[in-house]
Amino acid sequence: MKITDLRELKTDELHAELDRLRRHLFDLRSQSVTEKLGDPTQLTKTKRDIARVFTVLRERGERDADARQYHSESVRRA
Repeated sequence: MKITDLRELKTDELHAELDRLRRHLFDLRSQSVTEKLGDPTQLTKTKRDIARVFTVLRERGERDADARQYHSESVRRA
């Protein structure tokens, strides 16, 4: 995903995208361990997309975006 596309998203949508990318990264890591990962460059691409989302959040003045994400995950599980 390009940085220009991310800048067009609302803050809530960015947090949702961050959640989706983290789940995708987890799935890719699982596939990597079981040697079923077809394209190993997907790991790097996903990590960079996560970094892009954090960059946009920090540009908008979102502090502790990482902590907010973990908090929202724990609230959903409870």
